[in-house]
Amino acid sequence: MKEILYPENADLRQLLRFSDKDGLIWLGEHRMVLLHSAALSELRKELIESVGAEQARRILTRMGFASGLRDAELARKIRGAGKLVDAFVVGPQLHMLEGCVEVEPVRLDIDAEAGQFYGEFIWRQSWEAEVHVQQFGEVDHPVCWMMIGYASGYTSAFMGRFILYRELECAAMGGDHCRIVGKPAEDWPDAHELTPYFEPDSIVGRLLELREEVEAMRQSMACPRRITNLIGTSSGFLAAYDLVTKAAATNVTVLLLGETGVGKERFARALHELSPRKDAPFVAVNCAALPDELIESELFGVERGAFTGAHASRAGKFERADGGTLFLDEVGELPLSAQAKLLRVLQEGEIERLGDERTRKINVRLVAATNVELHAAVEAGRFRRDLYYRLNVYPVTIPPLRERASDIPPLVEAMTARFCSLHAKRIAGLTDKAMLALKNHRWPGNVRELENVIERGVILAAQNGWVEVDQLFAGPTPSPGQHACIDNSGKLGERKRDGLDLPDAVLDAGVSLEALEQDILQRAVHRARGNLAAAARLLGMTRAQLNYRLKKQTHPRRASALSG
Repeated sequence: MKEILYPENADLRQLLRFSDKDGLIWLGEHRMVLLHSAALSELRKELIESVGAEQARRILTRMGFASGLRDAELARKIRGAGKLVDAFVVGPQLHMLEGCVEVEPVRLDIDAEAGQFYGEFIWRQSWEAEVHVQQFGEVDHPVCWMMIGYASGYTSAFMGRFILYRELECAAMGGDHCRIVGKPAEDWPDAHELTPYFEPDSIVGRLLELREEVEAMRQSMACPRRITNLIGTSSGFLAAYDLVTKAAATNVTVLLLGETGVGKERFARALHELSPRKDAPFVAVNCAALPDELIESELFGVERGAFTGAHASRAGKFERADGGTLFLDEVGELPLSAQAKLLRVLQEGEIERLGDERTRKINVRLVAATNVELHAAVEAGRFRRDLYYRLNVYPVTIPPLRERASDIPPLVEAMTARFCSLHAKRIAGLTDKAMLALKNHRWPGNVRELENVIERGVILAAQNGWVEVDQLFAGPTPSPGQHACIDNSGKLGERKRDGLDLPDAVLDAGVSLEALEQDILQRAVHRARGNLAAAARLLGMTRAQLNYRLKKQTHPRRASALSG
């Protein structure tokens, strides 16, 4: 039997990074947590004693399965361009790197094209067997449930079909090691007895579903007509939403305040949909987008012959919104003449078309919005004071996105689903690092900017893959700062160079900076077996940055011209 050798794991150790400044541990772009095995032991004991061994096994198996799925994604990225066996053993190597178990391969037969798989491994130092014996003593059945879930999840994702592992020997049964075998589920005669542990349908799952249903009913009773396109649970968002719902049953003029992109039009539409006017028109006008000479005719209408080019009478926005809601965005941009007519509409409930002496009664709820300080515009003489007081009866301030970071995950989930449908993509979601970057961004463009960022990420992400942080923002991704990593001796810290002063050594060698860069780039690509994404991670840069540098080596004149 051919001996199975693990490749050197420097590429995997580079993925594991520790940042003591912000308390984060990363494995690639997924957040990790260091836990005492004693804490996991207590959790295991609580589960077994509260829901029983069968339900505890199901929960822990599914936890491991989810972890295996994530690591399979890393395997494809790190060694996907190399040998199939080298790519597969990323899983066992990561399982060891994560402190779960020592994995010794016994037999590994993989035929990815035919979908055939057989894997046999010996586990030593299993944390799961160890803590189970500490809590319950030696038993007569295998207990490495979470680790079996990991192996099954990892291999299933790697092979693209359900590969079921079972533990034939377990250290918790008195032996000195565990032995596992994995193969397609249909190759196990008793697979039907094992597959339920991987399925979500359980008493615990049903209890959680019931709790979610009760919570949904409670929220629907508190807010029976929640608008689906408004998403948020932060205190600032809920305060604004509460003001809108209270105004909906009245005819009060509402002034929406907030920065560009916070979603003022969506709040205006929500106000309309919650009101008795919901079956009548909702008409939106961006005052800043209309030329001054056309604003009055657009808002109030025009009679034939009122000015050159007015060949027919035409109703304005107010008439078109009769019985419903008129939303005036960027109302602070209205010229003074239009402001005077708008004030009359608010006071008298009637309009006059341009070039007409007749007045027309209208029944319109006005919702105005602005991102400028109207009071300052009043003091500067750019906005009528009487109109300001008339509009400012019921102001609603919508907080900027940077002040409602807790709303970003549900917003991202909804936007991702919408853009996946729009662009016919299917993705697993955003990596933890990508989500953290979204939460830490200042969002000068607010929700509108977030939409653009998510759409970009969905488009750039691989089919069935994850949206990564460098796929979200145009331009270079901000450096996360210094992170400690694991060296080949298992020590935590920045990589040492055996006391060598590298800058001095380069200068003493007389090597040009250009030649040194070329050599380093080629070495990284070679070490990563041609996988540019893995090479970029070794170099601490994005794949786009590595691509640029490699192209600069191939076409130096063109790159120089582009940079100039």
